Amino acid sequence: MLIAQITDLHIAEDGNFMRSFVDANQKLAAAVDYLNGLTRQPDVVIATGDLTDHGRPEQYELLAPILEHLRAPLYLIPGNHDEREPFRAAFASTHSYLPENGPIHYTVDGDVRLIAFDTLRDGHHDGEVDAERLQWLDRELSRRPDDATAIFLHHPPFTTGIWWMDCIGLTGAQALRELVLRHPQVRAVFGGHLHRPIITTLGTALLATAPSTTHQTGCNLHPEHAPMMTAEAPMVALHWWNDGAFVSHVTPFEAPPKQIDMSTLMSDWESAKARIKAGPPFSKGGPFG
Repeated sequence: MLIAQITDLHIAEDGNFMRSFVDANQKLAAAVDYLNGLTRQPDVVIATGDLTDHGRPEQYELLAPILEHLRAPLYLIPGNHDEREPFRAAFASTHSYLPENGPIHYTVDGDVRLIAFDTLRDGHHDGEVDAERLQWLDRELSRRPDDATAIFLHHPPFTTGIWWMDCIGLTGAQALRELVLRHPQVRAVFGGHLHRPIITTLGTALLATAPSTTHQTGCNLHPEHAPMMTAEAPMVALHWWNDGAFVSHVTPFEAPPKQIDMSTLMSDWESAKARIKAGPPFSKGGPFG
């Protein structure tokens, strides 16, 4: 199963401050084209929050037609830049899995079970996990204790070392971590919010954040550095569930300034491909040169 994760889209109107820095709308359209053009199509695409920059209805009106071009089934989760009710109103008629009220939690069953978990805290940029949400997640995990599961949310439940982003982290993160540890079928928790690919572990579970489809957060782990956003390459994450484990990639979706098609360096690509697939050892001068 191949899961594409897009996050922190920050769609906004012309004249929005961040669009003067990076055109988030154009970047998302390019990400959609990239995913549609993959030779192996994703089985699902999950957008893990900050779908818009301010959560206004008019921003969701700009977002919806861009996302409509995706070929793969799409699932949506709110982030701190979203507003739950405008979000729900914008997508209720086209995304029937969205709950009619309350936190936007739901489950998608497949080769691996996918749980969307709402960490939005109304009126705040930091997220929260309260007792009611933890009870919902505990019940949902308890229903299928033997099914490998991945949780998707916006605010990741770990400290990153980027101090100013950690200040708008997740209240209740420790309780969520303890809950995950009680359910070993959780193989991964995938978040957004950080605008960077960051990886850690929790017991046997992978914890990771995906980079943004627009601007990225500057990576500086000094405890007093100034907050910084950068125009680093926009990216998507691809999570491949294979043989009982996740293999995850983050990849830019804009054309790189230079790339080499290695097959053009080989006089007989089909024979070289067969030798590569046959496995090592690979002698020098062989298919890799």
